Amino acid sequence: MDLISNNLPIVFAGLMAISILAYVILDGYDLGIGLLMARGDRSERDRMIATIGPFWDANETWLVLGIGLLLVAFPAAHGMILTELYLPVALMLLGLTLRGVAFEFRVKAQVRFQNAWDRAFIGGSLLAALTQGYMLGRYIMGFQNGLWQEAFALAAGFGLAAAYTFVGSTWLIAKTEGELQARAVGWARASLLLTLIGMIAVSLATPLVSPRIFDRWFSFPNIIGLASIPLMTGALFLSLWIFLRRMPRADHSLDLVPFLGAMALFTLGFLGLAYSFYPYIVPEKLTIRAAASATESLWIILLGAVFVLPFIAGYTAFSYYVFRGKARELRYD
Repeated sequence: MDLISNNLPIVFAGLMAISILAYVILDGYDLGIGLLMARGDRSERDRMIATIGPFWDANETWLVLGIGLLLVAFPAAHGMILTELYLPVALMLLGLTLRGVAFEFRVKAQVRFQNAWDRAFIGGSLLAALTQGYMLGRYIMGFQNGLWQEAFALAAGFGLAAAYTFVGSTWLIAKTEGELQARAVGWARASLLLTLIGMIAVSLATPLVSPRIFDRWFSFPNIIGLASIPLMTGALFLSLWIFLRRMPRADHSLDLVPFLGAMALFTLGFLGLAYSFYPYIVPEKLTIRAAASATESLWIILLGAVFVLPFIAGYTAFSYYVFRGKARELRYD
């Protein structure tokens, strides 16, 4: 029991990390669809929306869970992070709200206003994607202030938007057919290159910001054991590029493969960042153990998490099972 109590902060850090990764992957393709809607006509935008209609509300649950765990399990870190990111967090919530409203109104509004609501959905998706990438860049820079740090955070915003576009494209490949699927393949190939550039930039910047992180990756023998992460990531990029050149397939038997590959890319990138920053929850300022709530509080929170998490995972899995296969017309009646 003492062993569990002593490691409760690590358990909650793991749960929070899983929640954030699930959000980035699942709501990431939602945001990517929102960005890609700028490239389609009205009928294509309707088909794009139909691919995310049954899922997008549930996907955002993971963001709420991750932020909730940060607040209740690591209140000190929550205060420090929110203080540094107050404005981008507010803008992100504005983008997510605008996206949610536009999703409902785009088909219920009068015909003359429907395109305006589509643009609102696109704008909300873009704002949310850019601010999330900006926050990631600020976090990687350790919330340091300066021209270089600010430029990197802004570039990270566009990099994450490109990555969301890639995962959104792969979702369209899995869920659509015909001309739209063929166009999605082209979008996926273009955004895959931008995603590669973004991941290389993050991989180079992260160890340069902190001597501690640099030593963790490049000291011997760590460099030998950790080489598998960049090697697997590079191999996955190359495999996806080759595979996408052979898409779309007439039999649609492997349409889900690019999306699964995108999920694997996000997971490898996330593992690299998690290893880099551990044991800090606020880079170089506050460790996981120092930021954690009292052990008694963590036990109470753990009981709630044990009850809630299976339901969230269960209804998420069930919804994807029910709406598996190619998307059909989305109805609001």
